[in-house]
Amino acid sequence: MRPRFFSKYEWWYHLAIMPVFCAVGNYYFIGTVYFREFPVFVKATLLVLALYWFSIVMLTLVVRWIISRFPHVDETRPRLLAMLLAVGTLTMGLAAFDVWAYSVTPGLEVQFTWQNIWPIMILGGFFDIFLCSMLGLFYSLEQWKKNQTESEKLERESLQHQFDALKGQVNPHFLFNSLNTLSALIGDDQDKAEEFVEDLAKIYRYILQASKTELVPVQAEFTFLHTYARLLGARYGESLHIIEPEPYAGELLVPPLVLQVLIDNAIKFNTMSKAKPLTIETGIAFSQRLMVRNNIQNKVRTMATEQGGLTGLRVKYHALSNRELRVDETDEHFTVTVPLLSARVRA
Repeated sequence: MRPRFFSKYEWWYHLAIMPVFCAVGNYYFIGTVYFREFPVFVKATLLVLALYWFSIVMLTLVVRWIISRFPHVDETRPRLLAMLLAVGTLTMGLAAFDVWAYSVTPGLEVQFTWQNIWPIMILGGFFDIFLCSMLGLFYSLEQWKKNQTESEKLERESLQHQFDALKGQVNPHFLFNSLNTLSALIGDDQDKAEEFVEDLAKIYRYILQASKTELVPVQAEFTFLHTYARLLGARYGESLHIIEPEPYAGELLVPPLVLQVLIDNAIKFNTMSKAKPLTIETGIAFSQRLMVRNNIQNKVRTMATEQGGLTGLRVKYHALSNRELRVDETDEHFTVTVPLLSARVRA
């Protein structure tokens, strides 16, 4: 659907002011004859309507060009000053054009003189102030509504991502695989089975706690990773190698379960075996980013499809910060780094 040239607010404004503009303008140029003689009334009304809409279109184009140069909310003052300067200059030219149009229209008896032009310029100046104020208000209102819509959309996407992440971690498929691994361990090694149950309980406890907060300490994620790596080790054995990071003593934060999402993403899109294990390395990169890197052993998949959990993480970071997730893919490695965030300044 093509955007309308005038918003509904502008239409209401013009429809409200146009009758007043027609009556006052024609009374100034023609006098009471405008109201007494029907042919003059029709001719002058059609002329003033044509001049009005021509002037409004020209002024609106100029104003919108200025808005495009100063689009941000914090640029209101320079935007308004530029509007007044440009619109004022254009109005002086339009005032002269309007008087000339009246002077060449038969039957109206209007002379193209400076005495007729300068009052129109002054009246146009007051009109310009009102017009710029109204258009500026309409623009601010539209921007506010747009920002509100975008904020609500991001909030919904963020909440949906949190729900999907929680649902994805506690879904029956995850539990089914874990119970299958547990069943095999019970028959082979009861001690390992007990450790597996303890790790599984820790995993679910952390997942449920993480669903209630936006950010967690980096070291909490590392502690979770240590448990999760043991859980995956019991399931995949020597087919999967996870290189855990060094302990982190800093105060920066990350979204909860970010390591699980990135590790599961690597497992989902790569094959693994004892002969060709999947190696996933985790750690801190450049002091300000969390890194997960794996060797590439791609499964067959659609190249245009972005790797699963990364989309949700992008949405999550967009809601929390203006810093973004980065992906670097070479012939040998697939690397994802996510920014570490501050509890006070998420930027």
